[in-house]
Amino acid sequence: MSHAQGLWHGYREGMEEEWYYCVEHDRVEAKFGCRITNRLGPYATREEAEQALEKVEQRNAEWEDDPDWQDDPWGDATDQDEERRDI
Repeated sequence: MSHAQGLWHGYREGMEEEWYYCVEHDRVEAKFGCRITNRLGPYATREEAEQALEKVEQRNAEWEDDPDWQDDPWGDATDQDEERRDI
């Protein structure tokens, strides 16, 4: 067993397979693919990994509408910028 395989031993127990979506190469990869910093996952199936970008877009849209995750708790920064210009 190589050192890299030893690091993965026991990782994500219960998953028969591991699939990732590589954002650098715009493709689905098996467990031992590109660097983890360039990938989304792991996903339990290849089909789930193929939908990775859609899932990211969906989550981003949900978070943008979530009042608990707003960056500007006192209002829209654009409105504040306009008020400053009027002064």
